Amino acid sequence: MTAVPTRPARVRPRAPRGLPDLLAHRAAAEPERTAMVCGPRTLTFGAWHARAEALAAGLRSRGLAPGARVVLRYGGGDWTEYAVAYCGVLRAGCVAVPLSDRQAPAVAAHVLADSGASAVLHGPGGGMPEGVLPEGLWEATAEETEAGSAPHPGPGPEPDPAALAQILYTSGTTGTPKGVTATHANLVHGCTLDERRRPLRHSRHFLHAFPVGTNAGQTMLVNALDSAATAVVAPQFTPGRFARLIEEHAVGSVFLVPAMAIELLGSDAARRRSTDSVRLVGSTAAALPQPVALGLTRAFPGAQVVNYYTSTEAAPAQITLLFDPDRPDSPGRPASVSELRITTPEGTPLPPGEPGEVWLRTPAAPRTYLGDPEGGAGVFQGRWVRMGDLGRLDEEGYLHLLDRERDVVKSGAYKVSTLQVENALHAHPAVADAAAFGVPHPVLGSVVAAVVVPRGELTVPALRTFLLDRLASHELPARLLFRPTLPRNEGGKILKRELRLLLDDEALR
Repeated sequence: MTAVPTRPARVRPRAPRGLPDLLAHRAAAEPERTAMVCGPRTLTFGAWHARAEALAAGLRSRGLAPGARVVLRYGGGDWTEYAVAYCGVLRAGCVAVPLSDRQAPAVAAHVLADSGASAVLHGPGGGMPEGVLPEGLWEATAEETEAGSAPHPGPGPEPDPAALAQILYTSGTTGTPKGVTATHANLVHGCTLDERRRPLRHSRHFLHAFPVGTNAGQTMLVNALDSAATAVVAPQFTPGRFARLIEEHAVGSVFLVPAMAIELLGSDAARRRSTDSVRLVGSTAAALPQPVALGLTRAFPGAQVVNYYTSTEAAPAQITLLFDPDRPDSPGRPASVSELRITTPEGTPLPPGEPGEVWLRTPAAPRTYLGDPEGGAGVFQGRWVRMGDLGRLDEEGYLHLLDRERDVVKSGAYKVSTLQVENALHAHPAVADAAAFGVPHPVLGSVVAAVVVPRGELTVPALRTFLLDRLASHELPARLLFRPTLPRNEGGKILKRELRLLLDDEALR
Protein backbone atom coordinates (compact mmCIF):
# COMPACT_ATOMS: atom_id res chain seq x y z
CA MET A 1 0.00 0.00 0.00
CA THR A 2 1.36 3.35 -0.99
CA ALA A 3 1.51 5.78 1.89
CA VAL A 4 -0.44 8.97 1.36
CA PRO A 5 1.81 11.92 2.06
CA THR A 6 0.47 14.13 4.80
CA ARG A 7 0.55 17.88 4.57
CA PRO A 8 2.30 19.42 7.52
CA ALA A 9 0.02 21.40 9.76
CA ARG A 10 0.28 25.14 9.23
CA VAL A 11 1.64 26.83 12.29
CA ARG A 12 -0.11 30.11 12.90
CA PRO A 13 2.34 32.84 13.90
CA ARG A 14 2.02 33.90 17.52
CA ALA A 15 0.20 37.10 18.27
CA PRO A 16 2.30 40.06 19.42
CA ARG A 17 2.47 40.50 23.20
CA GLY A 18 2.24 44.27 22.87
CA LEU A 19 2.89 47.13 20.50
CA PRO A 20 6.67 47.19 21.26
CA ASP A 21 6.81 43.50 20.32
CA LEU A 22 5.02 44.27 17.04
CA LEU A 23 7.42 47.14 16.33
CA ALA A 24 10.45 44.90 16.99
CA HIS A 25 9.07 42.34 14.54
CA ARG A 26 8.45 44.90 11.79
CA ALA A 27 11.93 46.40 12.34
CA ALA A 28 13.59 42.99 12.05
CA ALA A 29 11.62 42.08 8.92
CA GLU A 30 11.84 45.41 7.05
CA PRO A 31 14.14 47.87 8.83
CA GLU A 32 14.35 50.28 5.86
CA ARG A 33 10.63 50.33 5.12
CA THR A 34 9.00 53.71 5.77
CA ALA A 35 6.38 53.40 8.50
CA MET A 36 5.25 57.03 8.74
CA VAL A 37 5.47 60.33 6.89
CA CYS A 38 4.51 63.62 8.54
CA GLY A 39 5.37 66.78 6.63
CA PRO A 40 9.11 66.69 5.87
CA ARG A 41 9.81 63.97 8.46
CA THR A 42 9.88 60.25 7.77
CA LEU A 43 10.29 57.32 10.13
CA THR A 44 11.41 53.83 9.11
CA PHE A 45 10.59 50.77 11.18
CA GLY A 46 14.26 50.29 11.95
CA ALA A 47 14.74 53.84 13.21
CA TRP A 48 11.44 53.75 15.09
CA HIS A 49 12.49 50.61 16.96
CA ALA A 50 16.05 51.73 17.69
CA ARG A 51 14.92 55.12 19.00
CA ALA A 52 12.11 53.59 21.09
CA GLU A 53 14.60 51.19 22.69
CA ALA A 54 16.99 54.06 23.46
CA LEU A 55 14.17 56.17 24.89
CA ALA A 56 13.03 53.27 27.10
CA ALA A 57 16.58 52.99 28.42
CA GLY A 58 16.66 56.74 28.98
CA LEU A 59 13.47 56.58 31.02
CA ARG A 60 14.97 53.85 33.20
CA SER A 61 18.15 55.84 33.70
CA ARG A 62 16.03 58.74 34.96
CA GLY A 63 14.57 56.44 37.58
CA LEU A 64 11.15 55.68 36.10
CA ALA A 65 9.94 52.25 37.15
CA PRO A 66 7.40 50.10 35.29
CA GLY A 67 3.92 51.49 35.86
CA ALA A 68 5.04 55.13 36.03
CA ARG A 69 2.71 57.44 34.08
CA VAL A 70 4.30 59.59 31.37
CA VAL A 71 2.26 62.35 29.71
CA LEU A 72 3.02 62.71 25.99
CA ARG A 73 2.24 66.28 24.89
CA TYR A 74 2.61 66.58 21.11
CA GLY A 75 1.18 68.54 18.20
CA GLY A 76 -0.02 67.55 14.76
CA GLY A 77 3.38 68.20 13.17
CA ASP A 78 5.16 65.98 15.72
CA TRP A 79 3.64 62.63 14.85
CA THR A 80 6.95 60.87 14.11
CA GLU A 81 8.40 62.08 17.43
CA TYR A 82 5.20 61.14 19.21
CA ALA A 83 5.33 57.62 17.71
CA VAL A 84 8.87 57.15 19.05
CA ALA A 85 7.95 58.50 22.49
CA TYR A 86 4.79 56.39 22.75
CA CYS A 87 6.48 53.09 21.88
CA GLY A 88 9.48 53.95 24.06
CA VAL A 89 7.25 54.57 27.07
CA LEU A 90 5.44 51.27 26.54
CA ARG A 91 8.75 49.42 26.01
CA ALA A 92 9.97 50.70 29.39
CA GLY A 93 6.88 49.25 31.02
CA CYS A 94 5.58 52.74 31.79
CA VAL A 95 2.07 54.00 31.05
CA ALA A 96 1.53 56.40 28.13
CA VAL A 97 -0.87 59.32 28.67
CA PRO A 98 -1.39 61.01 25.25
CA LEU A 99 -2.26 64.73 25.29
CA SER A 100 -2.58 67.17 22.39
CA ASP A 101 -0.57 70.37 22.75
CA ARG A 102 -3.70 72.25 21.67
CA GLN A 103 -5.56 71.36 24.84
CA ALA A 104 -6.21 74.23 27.25
CA PRO A 105 -3.83 74.64 30.21
CA ALA A 106 -6.66 73.69 32.59
CA VAL A 107 -7.16 70.38 30.77
CA ALA A 108 -3.40 69.71 30.79
CA ALA A 109 -3.27 70.39 34.54
CA HIS A 110 -6.22 68.03 35.10
CA VAL A 111 -4.55 65.25 33.10
CA LEU A 112 -1.26 65.63 34.98
CA ALA A 113 -2.97 65.47 38.37
CA ASP A 114 -5.59 62.84 37.58
CA SER A 115 -3.18 60.43 35.90
CA GLY A 116 -0.56 60.73 38.66
CA ALA A 117 2.07 61.58 36.07
CA SER A 118 5.77 61.26 36.90
CA ALA A 119 7.14 62.94 33.78
CA VAL A 120 6.25 64.71 30.54
CA LEU A 121 7.67 64.07 27.07
CA HIS A 122 6.94 66.74 24.49
CA GLY A 123 7.69 67.83 20.95
CA PRO A 124 10.53 70.07 19.83
CA GLY A 125 8.27 73.13 20.07
CA GLY A 126 8.14 73.22 23.88
CA GLY A 127 6.73 71.69 27.01
CA MET A 128 3.82 72.40 29.31
CA PRO A 129 2.40 75.94 29.53
CA GLU A 130 3.95 78.10 32.21
CA GLY A 131 2.67 77.29 35.68
CA VAL A 132 1.08 73.96 34.73
CA LEU A 133 3.96 71.55 35.47
CA PRO A 134 3.89 70.64 39.20
CA GLU A 135 7.08 70.77 41.22
CA GLY A 136 8.97 67.50 41.13
CA LEU A 137 7.91 66.48 37.60
CA TRP A 138 10.47 66.69 34.83
CA GLU A 139 9.86 67.22 31.14
CA ALA A 140 12.04 66.60 28.09
CA THR A 141 11.90 65.84 24.38
CA ALA A 142 12.22 62.31 23.08
CA GLU A 143 15.69 63.06 21.70
CA GLU A 144 16.89 64.45 25.05
CA THR A 145 15.62 61.34 26.82
CA GLU A 146 17.26 59.00 24.30
CA ALA A 147 20.58 60.75 24.75
CA GLY A 148 20.37 60.81 28.54
CA SER A 149 20.91 57.12 29.33
CA ALA A 150 24.42 57.03 30.78
CA PRO A 151 25.44 54.53 31.95
CA HIS A 152 23.19 52.65 29.54
CA PRO A 153 20.89 50.38 31.62
CA GLY A 154 19.02 48.78 28.71
CA PRO A 155 15.28 48.99 28.15
CA GLY A 156 14.37 46.33 30.73
CA PRO A 157 12.17 43.24 30.40
CA GLU A 158 9.29 43.12 27.96
CA PRO A 159 6.08 44.32 29.65
CA ASP A 160 3.38 41.88 30.74
CA PRO A 161 0.40 41.87 28.30
CA ALA A 162 -1.95 42.25 31.29
CA ALA A 163 -0.14 45.33 32.61
CA LEU A 164 -1.54 48.83 32.22
CA ALA A 165 -0.19 50.49 29.08
CA GLN A 166 -2.27 53.58 28.31
CA ILE A 167 -4.56 56.17 29.86
CA LEU A 168 -6.53 58.01 27.20
CA TYR A 169 -8.77 60.88 28.21
CA THR A 170 -12.27 61.15 26.76
CA SER A 171 -13.07 64.15 24.61
CA GLY A 172 -15.04 65.85 27.35
CA THR A 173 -17.93 67.26 25.28
CA THR A 174 -20.14 67.36 28.35
CA GLY A 175 -17.74 67.87 31.26
CA THR A 176 -14.34 67.07 32.73
CA PRO A 177 -12.45 64.46 30.64
CA LYS A 178 -12.26 60.98 32.17
CA GLY A 179 -9.20 58.76 31.95
CA VAL A 180 -9.86 55.41 30.23
CA THR A 181 -7.30 52.70 30.94
CA ALA A 182 -6.10 49.99 28.53
CA THR A 183 -3.68 47.08 28.91
CA HIS A 184 -0.97 46.04 26.46
CA ALA A 185 -3.18 43.11 25.38
CA ASN A 186 -6.09 45.46 24.73
CA LEU A 187 -4.02 47.77 22.55
CA VAL A 188 -2.51 45.03 20.42
CA HIS A 189 -5.66 42.94 19.97
CA GLY A 190 -6.21 42.04 16.33
CA CYS A 191 -2.64 42.85 15.30
CA THR A 192 -0.54 40.21 13.59
CA LEU A 193 3.04 39.07 13.06
CA ASP A 194 2.02 37.35 9.81
CA GLU A 195 3.03 39.59 6.90
CA ARG A 196 0.40 37.94 4.68
CA ARG A 197 -2.43 39.07 6.96
CA ARG A 198 -1.61 42.75 7.24
CA PRO A 199 -4.65 45.06 6.87
CA LEU A 200 -4.94 47.78 4.20
CA ARG A 201 -3.12 45.64 1.64
CA HIS A 202 -4.97 47.49 -1.12
CA SER A 203 -3.09 50.67 -0.19
CA ARG A 204 0.51 51.78 -0.52
CA HIS A 205 -0.33 54.71 1.75
CA PHE A 206 -3.14 55.64 4.11
CA LEU A 207 -3.86 59.22 5.17
CA HIS A 208 -5.27 60.89 8.27
CA ALA A 209 -5.16 64.23 10.08
CA PHE A 210 -6.25 63.13 13.56
CA PRO A 211 -4.70 64.86 16.57
CA VAL A 212 -2.69 63.19 19.31
CA GLY A 213 -4.75 62.31 22.37
CA THR A 214 -7.86 61.05 20.55
CA ASN A 215 -9.07 57.49 20.13
CA ALA A 216 -9.06 57.98 16.35
CA GLY A 217 -5.43 59.11 16.52
CA GLN A 218 -4.45 56.07 18.56
CA THR A 219 -6.14 53.79 16.04
CA MET A 220 -4.02 55.36 13.30
CA LEU A 221 -0.85 54.81 15.36
CA VAL A 222 -1.71 51.11 15.62
CA ASN A 223 -2.43 51.08 11.88
CA ALA A 224 1.04 52.48 11.24
CA LEU A 225 2.53 49.61 13.24
CA ASP A 226 0.32 46.85 11.89
CA SER A 227 -0.87 47.61 8.37
CA ALA A 228 0.71 46.93 5.00
CA ALA A 229 0.40 50.62 4.07
CA THR A 230 2.64 53.52 5.07
CA ALA A 231 0.98 56.13 7.28
CA VAL A 232 0.83 59.67 5.89
CA VAL A 233 -0.17 62.27 8.48
CA ALA A 234 -1.37 65.75 7.61
CA PRO A 235 0.08 67.95 10.38
CA GLN A 236 -3.07 70.06 10.33
CA PHE A 237 -6.25 69.49 8.37
CA THR A 238 -7.03 71.84 5.53
CA PRO A 239 -9.04 70.46 2.60
CA GLY A 240 -6.57 71.66 -0.03
CA ARG A 241 -3.55 70.14 1.71
CA PHE A 242 -5.41 66.91 2.46
CA ALA A 243 -6.40 66.48 -1.19
CA ARG A 244 -2.87 67.34 -2.31
CA LEU A 245 -1.47 64.56 -0.09
CA ILE A 246 -3.96 62.10 -1.59
CA GLU A 247 -2.72 62.96 -5.07
CA GLU A 248 0.98 63.17 -4.15
CA HIS A 249 1.10 59.77 -2.40
CA ALA A 250 -1.58 57.99 -4.48
CA VAL A 251 -3.34 57.30 -1.20
CA GLY A 252 -5.56 54.23 -1.17
CA SER A 253 -7.21 54.65 2.25
CA VAL A 254 -8.45 57.94 3.69
CA PHE A 255 -9.57 58.35 7.30
CA LEU A 256 -11.46 61.40 8.52
CA VAL A 257 -14.20 62.67 10.84
CA PRO A 258 -17.47 64.20 9.60
CA ALA A 259 -16.22 67.77 10.08
CA MET A 260 -13.28 67.05 7.75
CA ALA A 261 -15.58 65.40 5.22
CA ILE A 262 -17.83 68.48 5.18
CA GLU A 263 -14.86 70.80 4.56
CA LEU A 264 -13.39 68.49 1.93
CA LEU A 265 -16.64 68.32 -0.03
CA GLY A 266 -17.07 72.09 0.09
CA SER A 267 -13.56 72.94 -1.09
CA ASP A 268 -12.85 73.99 -4.67
CA ALA A 269 -9.13 73.40 -4.07
CA ALA A 270 -9.79 69.79 -3.08
CA ARG A 271 -11.94 69.14 -6.15
CA ARG A 272 -9.06 70.11 -8.45
CA ARG A 273 -6.92 67.23 -7.17
CA SER A 274 -6.89 63.66 -8.47
CA THR A 275 -8.37 61.16 -5.99
CA ASP A 276 -8.73 58.17 -8.30
CA SER A 277 -6.38 56.09 -6.12
CA VAL A 278 -8.74 56.04 -3.12
CA ARG A 279 -10.44 52.70 -2.48
CA LEU A 280 -11.55 53.24 1.13
CA VAL A 281 -12.96 56.31 2.87
CA GLY A 282 -13.37 55.69 6.60
CA SER A 283 -15.22 58.04 8.94
CA THR A 284 -15.18 57.87 12.72
CA ALA A 285 -15.84 59.86 15.94
CA ALA A 286 -19.45 60.78 15.02
CA ALA A 287 -22.20 59.73 12.65
CA LEU A 288 -21.84 60.99 9.08
CA PRO A 289 -24.88 63.09 8.10
CA GLN A 290 -26.68 61.31 5.26
CA PRO A 291 -26.06 64.03 2.62
CA VAL A 292 -22.36 64.09 3.54
CA ALA A 293 -22.04 60.31 3.17
CA LEU A 294 -23.70 60.53 -0.25
CA GLY A 295 -21.34 63.38 -1.18
CA LEU A 296 -18.34 61.20 -0.33
CA THR A 297 -19.56 58.43 -2.65
CA ARG A 298 -19.70 60.98 -5.48
CA ALA A 299 -16.33 62.55 -4.65
CA PHE A 300 -14.62 59.14 -4.40
CA PRO A 301 -16.52 56.98 -6.93
CA GLY A 302 -13.99 54.15 -6.73
CA ALA A 303 -14.10 53.90 -2.94
CA GLN A 304 -16.19 52.14 -0.34
CA VAL A 305 -17.41 54.60 2.29
CA VAL A 306 -17.25 53.07 5.77
CA ASN A 307 -18.52 54.32 9.11
CA TYR A 308 -16.38 52.99 11.97
CA TYR A 309 -18.52 52.79 15.09
CA THR A 310 -16.59 52.64 18.35
CA SER A 311 -15.61 54.76 21.37
CA THR A 312 -12.66 55.40 23.67
CA GLU A 313 -14.29 53.12 26.25
CA ALA A 314 -15.22 50.30 23.85
CA ALA A 315 -12.00 49.94 21.80
CA PRO A 316 -10.84 47.66 20.31
CA ALA A 317 -14.52 46.76 19.85
CA GLN A 318 -15.59 48.33 16.59
CA ILE A 319 -18.46 47.86 14.17
CA THR A 320 -17.59 48.41 10.51
CA LEU A 321 -20.64 49.87 8.76
CA LEU A 322 -20.50 49.62 4.97
CA PHE A 323 -22.43 52.61 3.63
CA ASP A 324 -24.93 51.79 0.88
CA PRO A 325 -25.89 54.80 -1.32
CA ASP A 326 -29.20 53.08 -2.02
CA ARG A 327 -29.93 53.04 1.74
CA PRO A 328 -28.80 56.52 2.85
CA ASP A 329 -31.11 56.46 5.89
CA SER A 330 -28.61 54.11 7.59
CA PRO A 331 -24.86 54.55 8.20
CA GLY A 332 -24.52 51.00 6.89
CA ARG A 333 -24.91 47.30 7.47
CA PRO A 334 -22.52 45.90 10.12
CA ALA A 335 -20.00 43.45 8.71
CA SER A 336 -20.84 41.37 11.80
CA VAL A 337 -23.60 41.78 14.39
CA SER A 338 -22.26 39.23 16.89
CA GLU A 339 -20.56 41.99 18.91
CA LEU A 340 -23.53 44.39 18.75
CA ARG A 341 -26.84 44.40 20.56
CA ILE A 342 -29.82 46.71 21.00
CA THR A 343 -31.31 46.55 24.49
CA THR A 344 -33.89 47.94 26.86
CA PRO A 345 -32.64 50.27 29.62
CA GLU A 346 -32.47 47.15 31.82
CA GLY A 347 -30.16 45.39 29.33
CA THR A 348 -32.63 42.96 27.76
CA PRO A 349 -31.80 42.39 24.05
CA LEU A 350 -34.47 43.66 21.65
CA PRO A 351 -35.58 42.10 18.33
CA PRO A 352 -34.96 43.73 14.93
CA GLY A 353 -36.95 46.90 14.39
CA GLU A 354 -37.21 47.80 18.08
CA PRO A 355 -35.32 50.95 19.16
CA GLY A 356 -33.15 50.80 22.25
CA GLU A 357 -29.69 51.35 23.70
CA VAL A 358 -26.64 50.35 21.65
CA TRP A 359 -23.99 48.13 23.28
CA LEU A 360 -20.74 46.71 21.87
CA ARG A 361 -18.82 43.68 23.13
CA THR A 362 -15.05 44.00 23.26
CA PRO A 363 -13.06 40.93 22.18
CA ALA A 364 -10.07 41.92 24.33
CA ALA A 365 -9.42 42.73 27.97
CA PRO A 366 -12.01 45.46 28.60
CA ARG A 367 -11.11 49.03 29.45
CA THR A 368 -12.30 50.93 32.50
CA TYR A 369 -12.27 54.40 34.01
CA LEU A 370 -9.13 55.39 35.89
CA GLY A 371 -9.61 55.23 39.65
CA ASP A 372 -13.36 54.83 39.28
CA PRO A 373 -14.26 51.28 38.26
CA GLU A 374 -17.56 51.41 40.18
CA GLY A 375 -18.45 54.71 38.52
CA GLY A 376 -18.23 52.91 35.20
CA ALA A 377 -20.81 50.31 36.20
CA GLY A 378 -23.39 51.94 33.93
CA VAL A 379 -20.94 51.83 31.00
CA PHE A 380 -18.98 48.59 31.47
CA GLN A 381 -20.74 45.25 32.07
CA GLY A 382 -18.25 42.43 31.66
CA ARG A 383 -17.10 42.66 28.06
CA TRP A 384 -20.14 44.71 27.01
CA VAL A 385 -19.82 48.49 26.77
CA ARG A 386 -22.75 50.87 26.70
CA MET A 387 -22.23 53.32 23.83
CA GLY A 388 -24.61 56.07 24.99
CA ASP A 389 -26.49 55.93 21.68
CA LEU A 390 -30.03 54.99 20.81
CA GLY A 391 -30.52 52.89 17.69
CA ARG A 392 -32.19 49.93 16.04
CA LEU A 393 -31.36 47.13 13.63
CA ASP A 394 -33.86 46.74 10.80
CA GLU A 395 -35.01 43.42 9.34
CA GLU A 396 -32.26 43.51 6.70
CA GLY A 397 -29.51 44.04 9.25
CA TYR A 398 -28.89 47.76 8.71
CA LEU A 399 -28.08 49.81 11.81
CA HIS A 400 -30.02 53.03 12.35
CA LEU A 401 -28.51 55.44 14.89
CA LEU A 402 -31.38 57.48 16.27
CA ASP A 403 -29.44 59.90 18.49
CA ARG A 404 -27.02 60.28 21.35
CA GLU A 405 -29.06 59.34 24.42
CA ARG A 406 -28.26 62.65 26.12
CA ASP A 407 -29.14 64.66 22.96
CA VAL A 408 -32.71 63.40 22.46
CA VAL A 409 -35.07 66.39 22.79
CA LYS A 410 -38.17 65.63 24.84
CA SER A 411 -40.65 68.17 23.51
CA GLY A 412 -44.14 67.80 24.96
CA ALA A 413 -45.33 64.28 24.16
CA TYR A 414 -42.64 63.75 21.50
CA LYS A 415 -39.02 62.61 21.47
CA VAL A 416 -37.04 64.33 18.73
CA SER A 417 -33.83 62.94 17.21
CA THR A 418 -31.29 65.70 16.71
CA LEU A 419 -29.55 63.48 14.14
CA GLN A 420 -32.69 63.50 12.01
CA VAL A 421 -32.93 67.29 12.26
CA GLU A 422 -29.26 67.65 11.31
CA ASN A 423 -29.71 65.34 8.31
CA ALA A 424 -32.54 67.56 7.09
CA LEU A 425 -30.45 70.70 7.56
CA HIS A 426 -27.46 69.19 5.71
CA ALA A 427 -29.73 68.33 2.78
CA HIS A 428 -30.00 72.05 1.91
CA PRO A 429 -27.30 72.88 -0.68
CA ALA A 430 -26.52 76.20 1.04
CA VAL A 431 -25.87 74.60 4.46
CA ALA A 432 -22.19 73.90 5.01
CA ASP A 433 -22.53 72.59 8.58
CA ALA A 434 -25.24 72.32 11.21
CA ALA A 435 -25.96 71.21 14.76
CA ALA A 436 -29.30 70.64 16.50
CA PHE A 437 -29.92 70.44 20.24
CA GLY A 438 -32.58 70.99 22.85
CA VAL A 439 -33.24 74.20 24.76
CA PRO A 440 -35.70 74.76 27.63
CA HIS A 441 -39.31 75.75 26.94
CA PRO A 442 -41.79 76.89 29.65
CA VAL A 443 -44.66 74.74 28.34
CA LEU A 444 -43.20 71.87 26.29
CA GLY A 445 -40.18 71.27 28.52
CA SER A 446 -37.77 71.46 25.58
CA VAL A 447 -37.80 72.46 21.93
CA VAL A 448 -35.29 72.03 19.12
CA ALA A 449 -32.76 74.75 18.34
CA ALA A 450 -30.17 74.73 15.57
CA VAL A 451 -27.02 76.61 14.67
CA VAL A 452 -26.17 76.60 10.96
CA VAL A 453 -23.06 77.50 8.98
CA PRO A 454 -24.40 78.88 5.69
CA ARG A 455 -22.70 78.53 2.32
CA GLY A 456 -23.52 81.46 0.03
CA GLU A 457 -26.91 83.16 0.16
CA LEU A 458 -29.28 81.69 2.72
CA THR A 459 -31.97 83.23 4.91
CA VAL A 460 -33.78 81.86 7.95
CA PRO A 461 -37.23 82.02 6.25
CA ALA A 462 -35.91 80.15 3.20
CA LEU A 463 -34.37 77.44 5.39
CA ARG A 464 -37.56 77.08 7.45
CA THR A 465 -39.59 76.65 4.24
CA PHE A 466 -37.15 73.97 3.05
CA LEU A 467 -37.48 72.06 6.34
CA LEU A 468 -41.29 72.02 6.23
CA ASP A 469 -41.19 69.19 3.66
CA ARG A 470 -38.64 67.16 5.63
CA LEU A 471 -39.54 67.44 9.29
CA ALA A 472 -42.67 67.09 11.38
CA SER A 473 -43.91 70.21 13.17
CA HIS A 474 -42.47 69.13 16.53
CA GLU A 475 -39.07 68.51 14.86
CA LEU A 476 -38.78 71.97 13.31
CA PRO A 477 -36.17 74.16 15.04
CA ALA A 478 -37.92 76.77 17.18
CA ARG A 479 -34.73 78.82 17.10
CA LEU A 480 -32.31 79.08 14.17
CA LEU A 481 -29.02 80.92 14.35
CA PHE A 482 -26.40 81.41 11.60
CA ARG A 483 -22.73 81.41 12.51
CA PRO A 484 -19.47 81.20 10.48
CA THR A 485 -18.23 78.08 12.32
CA LEU A 486 -19.28 75.50 14.89
CA PRO A 487 -17.20 74.88 18.03
CA ARG A 488 -15.57 71.45 18.01
CA ASN A 489 -13.21 69.56 20.29
CA GLU A 490 -9.89 68.01 19.26
CA GLY A 491 -11.67 64.88 18.02
CA GLY A 492 -13.99 66.86 15.72
CA LYS A 493 -17.12 66.49 17.85
CA ILE A 494 -19.43 69.49 18.10
CA LEU A 495 -19.50 71.14 21.54
CA LYS A 496 -23.25 71.57 21.94
CA ARG A 497 -22.90 73.02 25.43
CA GLU A 498 -21.11 75.99 23.86
CA LEU A 499 -23.90 76.39 21.31
CA ARG A 500 -26.45 76.55 24.14
CA LEU A 501 -24.39 79.30 25.77
CA LEU A 502 -24.30 81.07 22.42
CA LEU A 503 -28.09 81.05 22.24
CA ASP A 504 -28.29 82.31 25.83
CA ASP A 505 -26.01 85.20 24.90
CA GLU A 506 -28.19 86.02 21.89
CA ALA A 507 -31.32 86.08 24.06
CA LEU A 508 -29.74 88.65 26.41
CA ARG A 509 -28.93 91.08 23.61
